[in-house]
Amino acid sequence: MKPSLTHRELITQPESWRRAARAASSATGLPVPGERVAVTGCGTSWFMAQAYAALRETAGQGETDAFAASEFPRGRAYDRIVAITRSGTTTEVLRVLEGAGDTPTLAITADGKTPVVDAAAEVAVLDWADEESVVQTRFATTALAFLRAGAASGAVATAAADEAERALSAPLPTAVVEAEQWTFLGAGWAYGLAQEAALKMREAAGAWTEAYPAMEYRHGPVAIAGPGRVVWSFGPLPEGLAAEVTATGATLVAEGGDPMADLVRAQRLAVAVAESRGLNPDAPRHLTRSVVLSG
Repeated sequence: MKPSLTHRELITQPESWRRAARAASSATGLPVPGERVAVTGCGTSWFMAQAYAALRETAGQGETDAFAASEFPRGRAYDRIVAITRSGTTTEVLRVLEGAGDTPTLAITADGKTPVVDAAAEVAVLDWADEESVVQTRFATTALAFLRAGAASGAVATAAADEAERALSAPLPTAVVEAEQWTFLGAGWAYGLAQEAALKMREAAGAWTEAYPAMEYRHGPVAIAGPGRVVWSFGPLPEGLAAEVTATGATLVAEGGDPMADLVRAQRLAVAVAESRGLNPDAPRHLTRSVVLSG
C-alpha cells in the first residue's frame, strides 16, 4: 500500500527541526529572557504553545502563559505575544493579533502570503515545514523546535532530531497498535505533547484517547486502565505509577528520552491505527486544514 501523505510528511521531521534550529539563530521577534509572554494558537498549535510556555518558564526565562486563541484574555498585560498558525488564516488567532495594540507580536506560520503577515509585527515563516495534510505533524513540531532553539540553543533541537530519527525506525509494538483505548501522560512541558498525541489519534483514527498530567492520572483516570488498553508516558513517570499501571493489565509505554522525539512515534501510531481500521489518515472526518469563521 502506498504510504499516506501524512506518513510521508511526518518522516521528514528530523531535518525540518535541524533547519528550524538554524533559522532561530538569526530570527527577530523571539522572546528574550525576562519578558512576560503569552503564547497562543488553536488545536495542535495550542498544544505546542502549552509545551513551549512550560519549557520557557521552567528555564527561568520569564512568566509564560499559553491560551487557546478563542480564550485569550483581553486586557491582560504582556511584554510579547507569540502566535502559532500553520495556515496564517485562522480567525481566532488573527483576532488576538489584531487586538494586541502596542504589545510586540510574533507569528510563526508556514505561509508568508496570508493575512497573519499583516496582523503581526514580526513573522517567522517556516515554509519548508508546510504540509498538504489536514492533520498537522511536521509544521507543529518544527514550530516547537524553532521556539526551543530560540529559548535555549540550536543544539537542543538538533539532539531531538537525532532521537526522532531513531523513533522513526523503531517498530511499534503490536499490542499498542491493536489496543482499544490509549491514554497519554506527561509532566511539565511534556503534558502539551501528551495532549497533542491524543489529538492525533482522534483526528487520524477516530480513536478513544485521553491525556492527563502524569501526577493527575491517579486521581480518577486510572480507573479505565485495563487489558487491551495503553498508557503512554512522555518523559518519566511519577514514582510508583508504572507498577500501578502494570497491575491493571494495561500496556505501558515509557521509553524516556526527548518527549518531542517520542511524539513522532505517537504520530506513527495514529497513522497505523487509522490504516488498520480502514480509514484514510489524510482525510479525517469533519475537519478542514484551517478554521475560518464567517462574520
